Amino acid sequence: MCRRVPRAEYGRVTETIVGLHMSLLETLVLLGAVALVVARWFPSAARPRVTIAAGAVFVLSAIVLSVVGIRWQLLPVLAGSAVALPFALSPLLRRRTGWPTWRARWWLALPGSVACVGLIATGPVAAWAFPVPVFPEPSGRFAVGTRVVQWTDPRRPETFTADPHDRRTVVVQLWYPAQKSPTGAQRAEYLGRTEHEAQTVSDALARAVGLPGFLLDGIPRAHTHAVFNAPVAGRGGRFPVVLFSPGSGGVRTQNTAWAEELASQGYLVAALNHPYDSAAVVLTDGRTIHTKSASTGNRDKDNKLAADWTAVRAADLGFVLTQLNRLGRGEIASPLTGRLDTGRVAATGHSMGGAAALQAARQDHRIDAVIDLDGYPHGRASPSLHQPTLALTQAITPATDPQYIPRLTKALELNTATGYRLTIPGAAHLTFMDGPLYLPPVPSIVGSLGRTQSTRVVAATTLAFLDTTLRHKPGDLPSTLSTYGDLSVYHPSDSR
Repeated sequence: MCRRVPRAEYGRVTETIVGLHMSLLETLVLLGAVALVVARWFPSAARPRVTIAAGAVFVLSAIVLSVVGIRWQLLPVLAGSAVALPFALSPLLRRRTGWPTWRARWWLALPGSVACVGLIATGPVAAWAFPVPVFPEPSGRFAVGTRVVQWTDPRRPETFTADPHDRRTVVVQLWYPAQKSPTGAQRAEYLGRTEHEAQTVSDALARAVGLPGFLLDGIPRAHTHAVFNAPVAGRGGRFPVVLFSPGSGGVRTQNTAWAEELASQGYLVAALNHPYDSAAVVLTDGRTIHTKSASTGNRDKDNKLAADWTAVRAADLGFVLTQLNRLGRGEIASPLTGRLDTGRVAATGHSMGGAAALQAARQDHRIDAVIDLDGYPHGRASPSLHQPTLALTQAITPATDPQYIPRLTKALELNTATGYRLTIPGAAHLTFMDGPLYLPPVPSIVGSLGRTQSTRVVAATTLAFLDTTLRHKPGDLPSTLSTYGDLSVYHPSDSR
């Protein structure tokens, strides 16, 4: 049966963006450019000094930026400066050479100045819309380490290739509680082990959504809070395991902010790349596997394909859990040997990854809990789930697939354990990943919760669920969840 829980005041926060999402050098270029334009309007005594100082700051900063790399967001700033520079320097040069100086009347100069300032202003606006993502500081007591492993399942053929000898290979990134690293330790790249891998994945993600790669050039520049191969924390006992499958075309790092928060709280997060489904998977031998999954435009065919891909992903999750079991026992050499608690496991995923988590839980009773982050339940609805399940969904609108909530509700109603469906007002589909940190803050794309509030809400709700189901911490879980949105609780029927 289902019980509706009244929504409490969840305090929708209007986020204030502090700063321009620009580096110090970029900010200096911006300020120098603006000063070059407005210098014309300073008193005549101050005008030469302002022009020389602004020009020096602008030119020197631009030279340094040209060496370290200029983002596309700075191009309108440079263009506006290029237009203004001759008009700013011409009176100075004429004065030095003794030529008569000439200044346009204010009503002629004003439109040009306004046009230049407007062009320059598009730079910080573009930097705000497409920033280098800044990841929220994990709030737990542990520092965070990360490492990447690649495993091949000798018993499963690769169904996406024609080679009968090809076996299914997955790339997995682990986030875990770590010892505190020395000050200045290099933080992990966001999208890959190396800068080259990060750029490769960024380009593939841009192509997957039909965007030119340069629009997302801030993503491969980002660094997270985790440190690659950091020593495992010496305290904290054994870590419960959280498996994660990304959305269709998504990559293992797409929920890094969430994974780092869980790891800082004492969990081991294992996020998968699904070759031929993820936008790009870079293997240890240097090969890059691009996605082969694509919509046909036919609903029935696409539903069948989605069910097939979901089944492959579910099998990937089960295989990774087997490998983590072996790693925990020492059959696979790792600093994490002896530190994993594979008797406490949650399967989680976003979008199609959420559907995969549901299917993996149906098939694998080693899984103790399930989290579906706005995932349509593709594939079979049987057998029934037997694990506590949390489904987070975006705000339901007339544009929402009319079959989504009924299918999700059916899965939760047939569960022999308690299920929760939490609909978060202001959330969109990409709210449940890192997208709000680097995509334009358009509500229909990333929701209206704000860049950092989105990650906080997803982390807070899922942590409360994991702490209750895997760690059996006391507390009123429905009350906690209902503070973030509209909660429905599905209790197992007495007749089952």
